[in-house]
Amino acid sequence: MKGRGNITEITEFILLGFSDFPRITALLFIIFLLIYITTLTWNLCLIVLIRMDSHLHTPMYFFLSNLSFIDLCYVTSTVPKILFSFFQEKQTISFVGCAVQYFFFSMLAGSESCLMTAMAYDRYAAICNPLLYSSIMSPTLCVQMVLGSYMGGLTCSLSQICALLQLHFCGPNVIRHFFCDITQLIHLSCTDSFFAEVLLAVLTTIFGIMNALVIVISYVYIIFSVMKITSTKGRLKAFNTCASHLTAVSLFYISGVFVYLHSTSGGSSSFDRFASIFYIVVIPMLNPLIYSLRNKEIKDALKRLQRIRGTCQSLRF
Repeated sequence: MKGRGNITEITEFILLGFSDFPRITALLFIIFLLIYITTLTWNLCLIVLIRMDSHLHTPMYFFLSNLSFIDLCYVTSTVPKILFSFFQEKQTISFVGCAVQYFFFSMLAGSESCLMTAMAYDRYAAICNPLLYSSIMSPTLCVQMVLGSYMGGLTCSLSQICALLQLHFCGPNVIRHFFCDITQLIHLSCTDSFFAEVLLAVLTTIFGIMNALVIVISYVYIIFSVMKITSTKGRLKAFNTCASHLTAVSLFYISGVFVYLHSTSGGSSSFDRFASIFYIVVIPMLNPLIYSLRNKEIKDALKRLQRIRGTCQSLRF
């Protein structure tokens, strides 16, 4: 803490984390570690597979590889600190460290929201305009959409950090969470946080509601196009091309809305923290599984990779 006039300003925070569950600390550490390793492995493997197999050099898999990159960075922004905290008697984090963690967390969350919107447009173009798909989803447009997603996330994060730096903290310094959540910091602020709250609401509207609205509109058009297909086989094939994305989007937004509504209402119970795990830690692990489990092209790419490895091993002997 440091003095500022007659006010003692807080320079570090205590993360409550899961310290109120001492009996299952070891179990939680193992679970988080396994999830983290699994998330890194699955997402890295998917990125490498898409990079190596020329059959997967299409807009959909270009977006998917970037989604995997965002997911592995996303969990890395929070999970290593969580794992380290299990070995700390007092889980502290400096104000600067808190701001840096939230900067990367919010940037990656915003980027993922924008990227999922771009992926919805890609599915719309593929199903509603199949003959013009190649010309619509040109390599230049794909790169621009991905860069736009990253820039959107960066803009969202920078604006929140600028608002956060205007706040002062002189009261309680316990964050009832396992990472630096801006809604918790706003509640701990001893200065007027009206601007930060309004900014957070505006950004949530732009990056949450607006992106979700674009995705919903895209899928309304997709559903109408699929219903026009006369054969059942054709309908199933068309639906399968976007089923994985729809599943991932639903998990991302439903869990995100739940966590956001609870955090803005001041929710900081143990249930809220465990619910946040699904949104922050579990979904990045599930995404590569969702996109690979029923994806014939991914399975074919894995088979081709296994055949190549088998051929290389036979040539060695």
